Amino acid sequence: MAFRETDPVLSMQARIARLYRQRHDMGISEFLDLDRKVDILGFIEIGYGPFHLMGDEGILDEVDDYCSRRLGQVS
Repeated sequence: MAFRETDPVLSMQARIARLYRQRHDMGISEFLDLDRKVDILGFIEIGYGPFHLMGDEGILDEVDDYCSRRLGQVS
């Protein structure tokens, strides 16, 4: 599937990835390494339905919780 600026899921993935990196002071390669381990972008795609009704901070909190669970950390 080709990227279209009007694709809402891809737009959300890009926005949340950028904000997540800022929140955790991560470089692109660090984020991509984490995504390979826990599939953050896949989580955003699956969760798009409820996520599009939430604000960015709420989505970031959900992504943090998801990453902690996938990595076996207590949040």
